[in-house]
Amino acid sequence: MFFAKRNFDQESDESLMQAVANGNERAFAALYDRYSVRIHRFFVRMLQGDFARAEDLTQDLFLKVIEKAGYFDPEKSFRTWLYVLAYNLCKNEFRRPPAPVPMEETVEEEIFEKMDRELFDQRLRICIDHLGETHQTCFVLRYQEGLSILEIAEIIGCPEGTVKSRLHHALRQVCAQMEFWIYERKN
Repeated sequence: MFFAKRNFDQESDESLMQAVANGNERAFAALYDRYSVRIHRFFVRMLQGDFARAEDLTQDLFLKVIEKAGYFDPEKSFRTWLYVLAYNLCKNEFRRPPAPVPMEETVEEEIFEKMDRELFDQRLRICIDHLGETHQTCFVLRYQEGLSILEIAEIIGCPEGTVKSRLHHALRQVCAQMEFWIYERKN
C-alpha cells in the first residue's frame, strides 16, 4: 500500500506543532526552518548584537519547543507562543549580571560627515539598547519583528494599552536621541 508523504510546507504552524507534540520530527524541522532565522535575529537584537549568545538561545528555544510541545494550545497562535518562550529566555538573560563593556573608540570626524546607512544603523542600535527592558522588548517586537500590538501584549503579558504606551515612549526616546545625534553630526 502506498502512503503519500505529508507536505509540511502547506500546513499551518499550529497543525505542525500538534504533529511535533505527537513526536513527528519532520514537522519540527519544518517549524525550525520557518522560524529559526527570525528568532535568531530577535535574540541578536535583544542581546545587543551578541551573535554567539543569540545562537545559544535559539537552540535553547527550539529545545523548549520540543519539551513543551504538549503544552501548546492549537487554538492559539504558534508564532505568539514561540515569541513568549523567546521573550522569557531574554528576561532570564537580562537578570544575569552584565559583562564588562569595552570603552568606545573615538571615531574620526570625516566618518560623521559621511554618515552612511551602517553608521546610522549602529547609532539606532545604541539608542534601542539604552531603552529599558520592557520598552526595548516592545520596540523590537513591533518595529523589527513586525508583530501586532495584540501579539506583543500576549507575549509580554500586559494590556494592549500598556504596549501602546511603551511603544510611544520608546519611539519618543529613540527619536529624540537620533535627532540630537544627527544635529551634533551636522554641527
